[in-house]
Amino acid sequence: MLNLVSLAIGAVSIIPVLFALLPFLGWANWLILPLPVLGLILGALSSGTAGRNLNIVILIVAIGRLMLGGGLF
Repeated sequence: MLNLVSLAIGAVSIIPVLFALLPFLGWANWLILPLPVLGLILGALSSGTAGRNLNIVILIVAIGRLMLGGGLF
């Protein structure tokens, strides 16, 4: 059950992360980051790995975008 909730959180958070890939919208990742972190925690508590892996990929994309933009852009 927790894996399903983690997948749902990942599916909801991937849309704003992709939106924040646009130039000058990288600051939105700071607002989005708590969602995949919550999904990662729930995915780690579940027996399945799909939700955890999805949220790890989303976190890598969001943090990578923040690093490329210097944390703001």
